[in-house]
Amino acid sequence: MARITIIETGLVPQEHRERHGSFPDMFARMIRTEDPTATVDVVSIPNGDAVPDPRQVEAILITGAAAGVYDELDWMAPLEDFVRKAYTNKTPMVGVCFGHQLIAQALGGTVRKSDKGWGLGRHIYQVLPENGVVDGDVVAIAASHQDQVIEPPNDALTILSSDFTPHAGLLYANGATLTVQPHPEFDVAFAQVCCELREGKAPDDVVATARASLGQPLDNAKLGGAITRFLARRNV
Repeated sequence: MARITIIETGLVPQEHRERHGSFPDMFARMIRTEDPTATVDVVSIPNGDAVPDPRQVEAILITGAAAGVYDELDWMAPLEDFVRKAYTNKTPMVGVCFGHQLIAQALGGTVRKSDKGWGLGRHIYQVLPENGVVDGDVVAIAASHQDQVIEPPNDALTILSSDFTPHAGLLYANGATLTVQPHPEFDVAFAQVCCELREGKAPDDVVATARASLGQPLDNAKLGGAITRFLARRNV
């Protein structure tokens, strides 16, 4: 039975939390769709929880956040140190959006705001053949980001890519670390909320196109299932 520690690094706005839940709630639903027996623990950085001891967790999932990995927040350096120790320990670890970017930065990659602007709505990513984690040729997943991994760490293999996000999924050489830029935990309703929250920040045409794109199916079960199975791995 998998025991997964979700590290919450950002909060769903209060007005949307009652209907949609927190980010850990969304991930717990995603995980239990694939594995109803999984146990989920939550460490909430914004609510004052300390970064855990990486030797005391079996598997790690780092959530998205409104913060940028280049922001000088007091918990950022300890969390990057946690990532490096977990990587050395080969503890199964997944990062999504902010988590994807933070793990890349902690392990030597480069992250910054993309000159391509906001990525919103349903994005389609090419899947690297025979990568051993994600099946199929493409996955369509909701995105909500400006920042991107511009240069992956040397230990990372790009397994999901698009013209907009060339390094949207990274599989690391330790065999126990996987990160993705898009959000397999977001259902269509919350992806629409993300579009709403970007009104006045992202160009109107970008928001309108993103909203319309969410009328097409998402491959949440495919990517969410792959992530859950990855986190259930024991040290390799």
